[in-house]
Amino acid sequence: MSQTVDRALSILPLLARGPADLGQVATSLDVHKSTALRLLRTLHEHGLVYRQQDQRYRLGARLFALAQEAVENLDVREIAHPHLTALNEQVGHTVHLAVYEENEVLYIDKVESRYPVRMYSRIGKPVAITVAAVAKLLLADLPEPERRAIAERLDYPTYTARSTPNAGAFLKELSVVREQGWATDLGGHEESINCIGAPIRGADGRVVAAMSMSAPNVVVTAEELLTLLPLVRRTADAISGEYSGRTPAQTTPNTPKGSVA
Repeated sequence: MSQTVDRALSILPLLARGPADLGQVATSLDVHKSTALRLLRTLHEHGLVYRQQDQRYRLGARLFALAQEAVENLDVREIAHPHLTALNEQVGHTVHLAVYEENEVLYIDKVESRYPVRMYSRIGKPVAITVAAVAKLLLADLPEPERRAIAERLDYPTYTARSTPNAGAFLKELSVVREQGWATDLGGHEESINCIGAPIRGADGRVVAAMSMSAPNVVVTAEELLTLLPLVRRTADAISGEYSGRTPAQTTPNTPKGSVA
């Protein structure tokens, strides 16, 4: 039975490369045509493959519907939360998870710092989009025309002397973030708060969410916080792997505090 299932599943990536006839399927599986036909009929009955008028087979609409349904039912917050908690327990700093929805970047999860000085941020609250590390990560992944259109319609409040001053500077920073794969907010929103962030990607490589670690400079300096960037990126990669189905569910393994990969 397991061999039959394995053979049937092997047909799907073959057809993903384009329609194939019975002989091509049989040759690819190294089986007799009658065996290949039996497998194709079973897949056809479930809507996973479709037989065209030219007698070739292609992937069926049901397969795409199942994939879409699976993506829609993925909850990035549920998947990410154990990883965020593990990171927080390890380093003690505030950890956020954010998404881009309807022209806003919103926090959808937060694990509080264990230190007395804490950030004022809430789940469901929009972030300061022109300076926040998570916002830069989410907007940097958008196509260039969309990035430019967003940048040109934003206001650029001067929260601090380090705030992003205008659309040109913002677009330049988004290009850097897109290239390097991580982002910072070093006193851009609040003079005393520094933040580092990394993207969470889906199976198609697109950014679906962003996570960050933040700390006041009375607890750690910006330079000290930056030494934790490899740990933040590994956590984001672990969430990405689980969200996209590349790796099984697991909590990010512990790494000594302050270690750099």
